[in-house]
Amino acid sequence: MKIAIGSDHNAFQLKETIKGFLADTEHEVVDFGCHSEDAVDYPDVAFEVSEAVSEGKVERGILVCGTGIGVCISANKYPGIRAALAHDVYSAERAQLSNNAQILTLGSQIIGSEAAKKVVEAYLNVSWAEGSKRKVDKIIEKEQQFVSQNYKEAVAGNNCSVN
Repeated sequence: MKIAIGSDHNAFQLKETIKGFLADTEHEVVDFGCHSEDAVDYPDVAFEVSEAVSEGKVERGILVCGTGIGVCISANKYPGIRAALAHDVYSAERAQLSNNAQILTLGSQIIGSEAAKKVVEAYLNVSWAEGSKRKVDKIIEKEQQFVSQNYKEAVAGNNCSVN
């Protein structure tokens, strides 16, 4: 499987650990950065990984930041992407089995490297069985409604501001 991986500077070391772990498997890894501990904004990396997944350049993605929350929120802003935060094996499996999440997110300040390897392995070793297809289809349908509308109109109707 071809997997995109990315992180911000806070999670660089864990990303490198996961990348090394995946290199010892049959998976091909495409690293979208960051490539050092120099500061980088996590949304930029999350958007690049999401784009690669969305365009079919890779099959799945793994994103890491301090908590995993920021990259998860960012990835989920990309149309067609379902990213899931998981710090345990069961949640990682369910992310794929129940939700067909194309991207797994992790927090480097939340999970240790050995546990992260187990979570990544669990996520990659299962495939969507369409058991929750009806629910996932509802998510896709709602997203398509918003994507097809003028974005500013949708946001204005929710009393949010757009810059």
